[in-house]
Amino acid sequence: MDLQGYLNQRGISKYRLAQISGVPNTTIVDICAGRSEIGRCAAKTVQQLAKALDCTMEDIMELSPAYESDTGLPTDKSYLECGLPDFLMESIAQMQAAWDRLDRGEKDLRWDCDYCNLQTDINNAEVNQVISSEQAWYLREKYLRMERE
Repeated sequence: MDLQGYLNQRGISKYRLAQISGVPNTTIVDICAGRSEIGRCAAKTVQQLAKALDCTMEDIMELSPAYESDTGLPTDKSYLECGLPDFLMESIAQMQAAWDRLDRGEKDLRWDCDYCNLQTDINNAEVNQVISSEQAWYLREKYLRMERE
């Protein structure tokens, strides 16, 4: 979760946080917009935010930025799942159900079939340029639990 999400969860506006913390509103706006990172803020700023939000400095430091500083892309990559073709969505749903069964400790005799079907559908969609390589790797990492080398 980022600072903006934390503020939304607590029902506090950026302006109100600036008032109660003493941290300049522009600093808070920049952190929420991803132009500044909490990890690069002075300890005093983090302390003021923590005190105003009634949490620890560690809690504040654990808030991840909304955007990657080097690329400007959102840190939440779920946007890569938008507009996926129906056949791929069906394979993902089957794979999720299979993982849920396995994670509960149940046997699933079709797990390997679901895994191979999803992997095939991702590869097919990527090769036929229905999805990008970035989307394909996101789906492999999330639903097949693969790691890039």
